[in-house]
Amino acid sequence: MIEQQDVLVARDGAAGVITLNRPKALNALTHGMVKDIAAALGHWVADTAVSCILVRAAGERAFCAGGDIRVVHDLGRAGQQEEALTFFRDEYIMNQQIKRYPKPYISLLDGIVMGGGFGVSAHGTHRVAGDNYSFAMPEVGIGFFPDVGGTYVLPRLPFHAGIYLALTGARIGRGDAAALGLVTHCVASKDLPAVAAALAAGDDIDATLTLFATPAGDAPLLAQRDLIERIFGLPSVVAIMAALEAEGAGNAFAAKTLATMRAKSPFSMALALEQMRRGATLTFEDAMTLEMRIVTRMMHGHEFYEGVRAVIIDKDQAPQWQPARVEDIDPAAIQAYFAPLANDLRFQTPDE
Repeated sequence: MIEQQDVLVARDGAAGVITLNRPKALNALTHGMVKDIAAALGHWVADTAVSCILVRAAGERAFCAGGDIRVVHDLGRAGQQEEALTFFRDEYIMNQQIKRYPKPYISLLDGIVMGGGFGVSAHGTHRVAGDNYSFAMPEVGIGFFPDVGGTYVLPRLPFHAGIYLALTGARIGRGDAAALGLVTHCVASKDLPAVAAALAAGDDIDATLTLFATPAGDAPLLAQRDLIERIFGLPSVVAIMAALEAEGAGNAFAAKTLATMRAKSPFSMALALEQMRRGATLTFEDAMTLEMRIVTRMMHGHEFYEGVRAVIIDKDQAPQWQPARVEDIDPAAIQAYFAPLANDLRFQTPDE
């Protein structure tokens, strides 16, 4: 085994195994981890002894809670935006590498899956959820946007659930994730090591996952399907929030959703809604190109740094968003985030 501080890479029988190894940091992705994962995947493409890729994580609390946002924040604040953007560029290239990987790519997901953890798992062929699986894309709460392929995946979820998840940062469990298609299989947490061992032994992937399958569990979001489909299909964040308010205090789900959205960055929510609208018709590669355009502008903006300050650094939970109200957002400012860059991120792989 080649041991590294933050990610472990090894071949175990028929499986190329990647273990995220920062449990104290909830396995948050660093730039070094991204490069190591990409290198391992590149090596195993031509290794005929490796028939599948298996991605797992150390610790019990999280598969991966996102990227190492504090480092990115500090680089940007120090005027090193280009270095921060290199992390995102490499991460997005890795996301596309996973999406187009020619061998089965299986993620064993237990605990928290957010942001970068979504990017490491969502684009693979098999997404196996343990009992403790918990998913969210909470980026609008720190003045960011649901990236790492969220542009492609979230708009394709049923009944506008992806838009709901993008604009609220709401956390869902395994039952909802299975119902939405975010996970492909459900296995008891205690059986995940046995699944890994069977795959390393060369057992059939789908037969193994069927053998260990367990019921997904409750899917409470489905009870709100009609409301989500009706409201989160509206054309603007202003309209969505007005519709939620019109539901009245008697609708506990609508009231909670509205209160949640009022705490998020208005600009990020408006940006995310436009991102979802555009992403619905893009190829995966074009979606990643779009995300690079957005993040490049964000690294030179206000919201991300203010959000990280309020939530992660000072922890005062009192961000001063600009603008403070979604009604005051200039539509042209949103559109500017999607304009092509001179150095647009491009991929060699043909479009779908």
